Amino acid sequence: MAGRILIHGGRLLDGEQAVDVLADGGTITAIGAGLSQADCERVIDARGRLVSPGYVDVHIQGAGGADVLDATPQALETISRTCARFGVTAFLATTVYKAGRDNRHLRIAAECVGQDLGGARLLGIHLEGPFIASGKRGMIQPDCLCRAEPEVLDEILTATRRTLRMMTIAPELDGALDTIRRLEEAGVVASFGHSTADYEQTLAGIDAGLSHVTHLFNAMVGIHHRTPGPFAAICERRHVTCQLISDGVHVHPAIVRMVWRLLGAGRIVAITDAMQAMGLPDGKYVYNSLEYESRAGAARYADGTLIGTAVGLSEIVARLVRFTGCTAAEAVHGVTAGAARLLGLDGDGTLGVGRAADIVLLNEDLTVAMTMVGGRIVYER
Repeated sequence: MAGRILIHGGRLLDGEQAVDVLADGGTITAIGAGLSQADCERVIDARGRLVSPGYVDVHIQGAGGADVLDATPQALETISRTCARFGVTAFLATTVYKAGRDNRHLRIAAECVGQDLGGARLLGIHLEGPFIASGKRGMIQPDCLCRAEPEVLDEILTATRRTLRMMTIAPELDGALDTIRRLEEAGVVASFGHSTADYEQTLAGIDAGLSHVTHLFNAMVGIHHRTPGPFAAICERRHVTCQLISDGVHVHPAIVRMVWRLLGAGRIVAITDAMQAMGLPDGKYVYNSLEYESRAGAARYADGTLIGTAVGLSEIVARLVRFTGCTAAEAVHGVTAGAARLLGLDGDGTLGVGRAADIVLLNEDLTVAMTMVGGRIVYER
């Protein structure tokens, strides 16, 4: 069980004055200046560093040399521990579904939800597909695509054992709108993505229940002044939130700035879309039986197809600040309170008395000095 730990002399993201944060039994029990250090198992001198809620990565496939597709608890533990190095205290195991296969990786992930993995908490599963457009499948292989039929969704819901939290779906496919409605009824976030949908088809998907967008601009139709495409529809429906890979590679910094100005902090959730190369040196790795190369934080197949990043969420957030000129508090909002709200965890993703002690201590450049999950220090530099 987590003990009594005091973080002394830190600064909240939206303030300059020194503040203490007391965690006891996995819960924040006090926030204020000059809190008593009595009976604390440990006092951490923050030395003016930023004290932030823990980050949530809603789109990560692997890290530290492990992938969700490895289908072992050990792989998920590796991902969990590596995530913690980058300020992540909770994540969705993002992966694919293979129709007609045993999909053991989904069962293993479902069993590990809520378990102590040594680092970030596993909140549930995010499936990219299988109901996506073949013309926008990106790194997702053809055997991970199928028709949007009720029986397939039934199989998926059974395989994921009520741990499916998000599904990326293309609304233009036959049967997709009914599937979106069923996902919404089941409490699963239906996310637009890997789609050839036009403006009207995107609006129809949103009207059916799409409330989120998977890696905005990647694997979707672009903007044209006579055929506006999905982005115009997404902008118009202001309740729709958007993942953004703000690495400067998947989305050019100028577009990151444009999106920030159009959508604002309340609608953007920064993500890594990370592969198992995250946290490892540049080199060649294998995803779903295909080799890719990780170089300077970008992962690509041999044909140049971008398939994800090898960049931790703390760096993604730092680049968002750099590209847009927003404040650290604004950038962090999307990966804390914003991500929690997206997943229906209202009230989480914030620092407050009675909240879970999921806390990140950040240096001035937004690199991570310490990560605490449930009142336990799981990473310290």
